[in-house]
Amino acid sequence: MIPLRRTRRPLLATLAAGLLLAAAGGPALAQDDAPVRVASKIDTEGSLLGQLVLQVLEANGIRTQNKLQLGTTKILRGALVAGEIDLYPEYTGNGAFFFSDEKNPAWKNAKAGYERVKSLDEKNQLVWLEPAPANNTWAIAIRRDVATAQHLKTLDDFGKWVAGGGKLKLAASAEFVERPDALPAFQATYGFKLKQDQILTLAGGDTTVTLKAAAEQTSGVNAAMAYGTDGPVAALGLVVLEDTKSAQPIYAPAPVVRAEVLQRRPKIRPLLAPVFQSLDAPTLQSLNAKIAIDGQDAKKVAAAYLKAKGFVR
Repeated sequence: MIPLRRTRRPLLATLAAGLLLAAAGGPALAQDDAPVRVASKIDTEGSLLGQLVLQVLEANGIRTQNKLQLGTTKILRGALVAGEIDLYPEYTGNGAFFFSDEKNPAWKNAKAGYERVKSLDEKNQLVWLEPAPANNTWAIAIRRDVATAQHLKTLDDFGKWVAGGGKLKLAASAEFVERPDALPAFQATYGFKLKQDQILTLAGGDTTVTLKAAAEQTSGVNAAMAYGTDGPVAALGLVVLEDTKSAQPIYAPAPVVRAEVLQRRPKIRPLLAPVFQSLDAPTLQSLNAKIAIDGQDAKKVAAAYLKAKGFVR
């Protein structure tokens, strides 16, 4: 008869080894199952794009953690590079700013700008996914009554009018005022310079706020920072001045994800590609207007769009 202790010791050793292996594999397993931390910018379109990403991933079995409307471009970029978030919708033209590459002509071309930022960000272990065809570039919108009275159709007209003493006050975010590729680029290209008392700086980067300030003439404001895909412009009695000299890069919306996360969740790429491919300028303007003008919730607007297009059931 075999002593009991001799049969139990190998069994205990086997159990112990199994527990050690499980413990060693625990973090990896937990990491594989970790939710994808999806963030977005704080403006109307940022919230919309973030909801589209979040809902598509969730609908297809990829757990997420909602970090939407986290902050400005600088905050989100820093968080992504530091690994504090995993994915957020960014704009290709911001690559010129991220890499101090503003003079490169690639940023004025949609395909070339996308390929360049995708290549430059490889060193940061970041992957730029399929971009949208829309161009959400910086713009300046002005009250229609002022534009009509002063015959302002382009930023060239605008620059000459301002330089000649035209009565102007612009509502904008600090980012728009300070970034070299935003207001300073417009001023350098079109030959005008705004004084401090001609700018009303508002918190955040939400153009809904700046556009409403111009529409309501808050503190004498009659012009506003805008984006190319803003929905409320026409409804608020404003017009966007044409950037005839291409002062601005092309800003195509695209999801940016950490390479390590994409490697664990490769389905992210094919799931988001058709969604972003569907977002041309008229589509984004319409969706943004539902939120900014009609007061609809971004989550509901995104859900209705995804269902209508068949991206989710």
